[in-house]
Amino acid sequence: MEWTTLRDFAIALLIGALVGTERESHKRKEDHESSSGLRTFILLAMAGAVSSWLGSRTGTPWIFIAALIAAAGILMGNYIMSARIRPDALGLTTEAAALCVCLLGGMTMLGYPGLAVGLGIVTAAVLAYKEPMHGLVSKLGRDDIYAGLRLLIASFIVLPLIPNKTIDPWNAINPYTLWLLVILISALSLVGYVATRWLGPGRGTALTGLTGGLVSSTAVTLSFARGGREARGRYSGDTFAVGIMIAWAVMFLRVVVEVAVVYLPLVSKLLIPFVAMSLAGLIAGVYFYRKSIGEREGLEKASRDVPLKNPFSLTKAATFGLFFAVILLAVKIVEGRFSSQGLYMVSILAGLTDVDAITLSLAGFARSGGDQSTAVQAITMAALANTFVKCGFVVALSSRDLKRRVLPATIAIALAGILALFLF
Repeated sequence: MEWTTLRDFAIALLIGALVGTERESHKRKEDHESSSGLRTFILLAMAGAVSSWLGSRTGTPWIFIAALIAAAGILMGNYIMSARIRPDALGLTTEAAALCVCLLGGMTMLGYPGLAVGLGIVTAAVLAYKEPMHGLVSKLGRDDIYAGLRLLIASFIVLPLIPNKTIDPWNAINPYTLWLLVILISALSLVGYVATRWLGPGRGTALTGLTGGLVSSTAVTLSFARGGREARGRYSGDTFAVGIMIAWAVMFLRVVVEVAVVYLPLVSKLLIPFVAMSLAGLIAGVYFYRKSIGEREGLEKASRDVPLKNPFSLTKAATFGLFFAVILLAVKIVEGRFSSQGLYMVSILAGLTDVDAITLSLAGFARSGGDQSTAVQAITMAALANTFVKCGFVVALSSRDLKRRVLPATIAIALAGILALFLF
């Protein structure tokens, strides 16, 4: 017998053992004596592997199909008997997992052992992380589910229908690319939003800054600026500064990810100034965190009060798309008629309100043959302009203690970005 055949049989049995171990642990924890356990899953994986191997050897795929039908019948009979004994413990999770294991056992013998192992690990993880997954779903409201469905509709139904060609005289606006980048920004924001809902915004200012920075560093800054004004504590300014600095640092890294998606070669030049600014923010955050240890009064409430709403709606997506189109046209016109100074001015003005649109526009400008150094400098200026605007919110809304911390940190971030931009 060939070595690969023995290896594939071993992989099939290990997949059954992996998922069966999790089910055996669950059975003992819940005291379900009639539920399928370790041995059942190993045998089902073996049944799938042997029937698939025999079918491929004899050229008769019906052997595997018959084994699958027999396994499904046995599992359904077991489910019916269990439901009669314990009608309060209804659920098809174990039976569905067992059927998946039988199919995965067959996959290993059909030449896809690597994919079967990966799917086996996913199956075991889905079973093991029952409580966290249910906890996440329980924290999602109906509006969150609707927003997720709208994002899927925008990605997989609307996007393929949009024409993939420029529609303006300057060849700047491609509706397909425009909508694709809108989806990218919404997806990045959605990651931070889901993380905040899963972990809970009341876990502390640092964690809220980390996850909230993906959704909106401006929202985090505004909330913590108001919290710093209302809090009463010796180290409250330090603690709120931690959340603000981390949110800003995440924003800088988010810009790098956006550029990497649009035009990867630009990242090598953009990485140095933006990593420098992100590190400056993180260092400031660590410094403030060390000073704030021990202060907890009112901080969890401030974290919970961060107004992070689900980032995707069709109205917001359309608004961002229109703003993005205007920025694209401005960059294209300035590129053709003015010098790089005009492009810098557009970047600064756009960065005062939103850094994502100008970042994506300048990445597209570099991809279409524009000067990469000019694009990097303009993106850096937009990010710095956005940072100074958020610093202005802190100065206008927060307490004196928080102002005294955020202002020097903002200057340090700006100096780090400018020095890295021109020295490297």
